[in-house]
Amino acid sequence: MPLIKEAHKKFKDYLKTAKHRITPERFEVLEAALNQDGHFGADDLYVSMKSNKSNISRATVYNTLELLEQCGIVARRNFGDNISRFEASINRKNHDHLICTNCGEIKEFTSPRIQKIVDEISLELGFDPTGYSFNIFGRCTDKNCKHKHE
Repeated sequence: MPLIKEAHKKFKDYLKTAKHRITPERFEVLEAALNQDGHFGADDLYVSMKSNKSNISRATVYNTLELLEQCGIVARRNFGDNISRFEASINRKNHDHLICTNCGEIKEFTSPRIQKIVDEISLELGFDPTGYSFNIFGRCTDKNCKHKHE
């Protein structure tokens, strides 16, 4: 089943179960969120939708992103700057982030070693993990850093 169709079904089922209203605007936000590349803020999504002639309200974008997070279609990320960003998580492998504190670039990576540590610690402590977030903060070491190092 294509990603958008699967996401629509998952979201509709979630809204019904949680007794939330099923509105076209919520599905408009869903589709716009899934069409974003990488990480995005709620305001970024709102501006993008408005520039594409949507009549969506800022409150609807924020509220719908909360619902999409609750049902597992998007994941909220915080990269140390007190700004919540989102990314699609449906049918996506878990991954981790390197965040440059100088230029703000975010690089994604996966490591089976990190997953193994999460699994081992969870087993040892009697915990059933539903996900995890691992961020490494530092500075780009290459000459292509968007800002000069201080």
